[in-house]
Amino acid sequence: MPKYSGETAGDAELDRMFRALADGTRRAMIARLVYGPASVSQLAEPFGMALPTVLQHLRLLEEAQIVSSEKVGRVRTYQLVPDALVPANAWIVGHRRPQERRLDRLGDYLTNHHPTQEE
Repeated sequence: MPKYSGETAGDAELDRMFRALADGTRRAMIARLVYGPASVSQLAEPFGMALPTVLQHLRLLEEAQIVSSEKVGRVRTYQLVPDALVPANAWIVGHRRPQERRLDRLGDYLTNHHPTQEE
């Protein structure tokens, strides 16, 4: 992927995160992990794919720091990293069109502004 002159270390992290989120199987695994930790076999169950393939998906999610894992005995369990998707959300919100942001601010103002009798 071509680099642009303003790219920072944070951009590399976002690249890994968005690459990990680009696949529907990985997004489904994240959706499952919202409900709590799960073993590799539990995460593999709905997909009907070989465990090595599932492990590749999980490795990408772990490299993107979206999930973490712990091995107890022979069982590896994955869980979501708290606030892992905050950087992606911040990037998306920061790149919204200015008109949308103005409308959001207007909506917030109208929702939170309670006129007094003097107004």
